[in-house]
Amino acid sequence: MPAREGGCIFCSTVENPLTNVRQTVFRFAERGAALSARYHRARLMGAEHLPRQGPLLLVGNHGVWGYETPAFFHLVHQATGRYPLGLAERGFFKIPLVRTVLPWLGGVEGTRENALRSLQEGQLVVCYPGGARETFKRSQGRYRLRWERALGFVRLAMQAGVPVVPFAGFGVDDTFFWPPDEDRWCVRLAAEDKYRMPLVMGLGPLPLPVQLTFAVGEPHEPPPSGASESRVQAFRDRVAASVRRLLLRACHA
Repeated sequence: MPAREGGCIFCSTVENPLTNVRQTVFRFAERGAALSARYHRARLMGAEHLPRQGPLLLVGNHGVWGYETPAFFHLVHQATGRYPLGLAERGFFKIPLVRTVLPWLGGVEGTRENALRSLQEGQLVVCYPGGARETFKRSQGRYRLRWERALGFVRLAMQAGVPVVPFAGFGVDDTFFWPPDEDRWCVRLAAEDKYRMPLVMGLGPLPLPVQLTFAVGEPHEPPPSGASESRVQAFRDRVAASVRRLLLRACHA
């Protein structure tokens, strides 16, 4: 269920038997996100680049397991009064229960159609171009952008005619770590081998209490519709460079 501009995703006059259940899950998730932000002493820099209304495409690096996302969304909501809408990895919608609950929490399947419709509705949309390649990274891949094939967000911004705002999260790859014997201690979440999660990590199953710092940069205007492939790739690389600079800024803040 999509979020309304600056409001709760459940502010609807349509009667639905599941509305109460969804509201309960959403409120529980909100409290969990607030606790996560507090536990990690999370902070947001550059909030002045986030408008309080109008469509916007936020693009940045993903942390291990995507664990940092609720805390980041919580900080964005605190700063703007808006509930971000996240473009989720398509594979997650093959996992029972996850595919049901994610839309309740403001996550939509990351298709071009869903993303374009959300922007046309004036949403603040969050995109992680690295997707599962960054979420299920090993320890040696910390803070490395996996955007080699990521051009979809550029074409989306071009088609929607909206700016791309880069952001970076530091600390997001230090909350958990991979155990040495991953085959022994990992479970597969779906048929794809890439969706694997260790049973023992961090403080046991709990995240390490590292500080999370998120930095938001200035907006980038996308190339015009119909731009050449080289311009599309150059814009992708320019946004990636901005994310890397923001990572350095967040690291030394």
